[in-house]
Amino acid sequence: MTKKQPHTELTSVRIDKWLWAARFYKTRPLAQEMVSGGKVHHNGQRCKPSRLICVGSTLTLWQGNDEREVVVLGLSEKRLSAPLAQQLYRETEESLKKREAASTSRRLESAGQPLVSSRPDKKQRRQIMKLKQQ
Repeated sequence: MTKKQPHTELTSVRIDKWLWAARFYKTRPLAQEMVSGGKVHHNGQRCKPSRLICVGSTLTLWQGNDEREVVVLGLSEKRLSAPLAQQLYRETEESLKKREAASTSRRLESAGQPLVSSRPDKKQRRQIMKLKQQ
């Protein structure tokens, strides 16, 4: 017979572990690198990967071109499935609006640029050479 361990509720977790468990970053070393590089702020201040966070903390983090501001609702040291990981945090309304506005502006900027899918084919090369000769 095996002994059951009592269920212990976490009161604090390292920020790099939490970011990895909440699926913001794919690996824990990547989460550590982002925190060390200043891409993650805890309650408005830059921090180290060993910083302990608790429920109610506010985190500001960068993912690619997007800045997110999330409030910690739950703690976990283990990487969870995506639906469970999303229950660990709530993104602020202000952050959602800023990300949507940035996405829209990026989409509008790229709308005027033609998509270059590959090299020009034979017909297009002939047209280019004809233009250059004129």
